[in-house]
Amino acid sequence: MSSESRLYTFSTETKDKLRKFRLGTSRAKDPQAVIYQIDKKSLEISQADDEVYTNLQELGDELPDHSPRFVLLSYPLTLSSGRLSVPYVMLYYLPVTCNSELRMLYAGAKELMRNTAEVGKIIEIDTAEDLEEIEGKLKGEP
Repeated sequence: MSSESRLYTFSTETKDKLRKFRLGTSRAKDPQAVIYQIDKKSLEISQADDEVYTNLQELGDELPDHSPRFVLLSYPLTLSSGRLSVPYVMLYYLPVTCNSELRMLYAGAKELMRNTAEVGKIIEIDTAEDLEEIEGKLKGEP
């Protein structure tokens, strides 16, 4: 067992929410996103609020200016071949203004969060404005 899984915890309820979100978004017609945070005292990873965001602008408005977050995103898009794809990714939001203690806290939990949420890819962003480029990144554009 890795040291991260002993350090950080997920409640059973949070694990159930993660699974339900992953399974429930695979056929979504609109983007679906949820925000996760780490409690600095207990080191428990949990959903920041009960919102499921379907608008990336609203999602960006909810991201704090000075604190990292994990955002799980299911984003339906049509590929150049015309095929519909619904990538399920984790956005690792790490604003440049956050302190080194928070940077280390979230960096240590990144792979555990990825594995627990069962996402295929992590996309790092450092501003809410980066959300505007997500579709291009998901399609593999530079």
